[in-house]
Amino acid sequence: MKVVAEVASFLAHRASRAGLAVDRRLAETAALLHDVDKALPQDHPLRELGHGAAGAAWLREHGHAELARTLIAHPVTRFTDPGAESWVTDAPIEERIVTYADKRATQRVVSLEQRFDRWERKHPDYRERLDRAFRVARRLEDTLCTAIGIEATDVERLRWVDDAMSRAFAAGVPDQRPAESVVGLPVFEAPADPSAA
Repeated sequence: MKVVAEVASFLAHRASRAGLAVDRRLAETAALLHDVDKALPQDHPLRELGHGAAGAAWLREHGHAELARTLIAHPVTRFTDPGAESWVTDAPIEERIVTYADKRATQRVVSLEQRFDRWERKHPDYRERLDRAFRVARRLEDTLCTAIGIEATDVERLRWVDDAMSRAFAAGVPDQRPAESVVGLPVFEAPADPSAA
């Protein structure tokens, strides 16, 4: 999630510099929370909605409807839905930024080819669907990068998440995430003495 948020931050910054109207805070926050449904317990009823839709529903239920639409379209499987081709050009830029950032990030920034190769190795039975999704992702990449005035090879991270977390914990914001519900993510401990941060 961190790398996706930092790539989204870079893209939103470049979009803003290119003169496009973009809500950077919305893009960054939605990117940071884009996989929030993966933290839900396996038996949570929202999981039945599927990835993306479950996270959007959870955000709506918790008073953050403005974030829901921005992250609902990010799953790679959405690229094979009817209307995906027009979404690439017609969706709000924040949605496209979050979705594209997710396709370029693992634990580091990777190319679309690397990301899709990884999915194809992990899900060989879905190769045909992933091939169709890749074509839409490539069109998203071309359209978005052209609009913000960069090449796909220019995409990078604006590193801010670790610093923001450290400042929040130093200011006394408690980490209330139960470790067992955030599989694969470190649990950050607020310093006992905020001045020690």
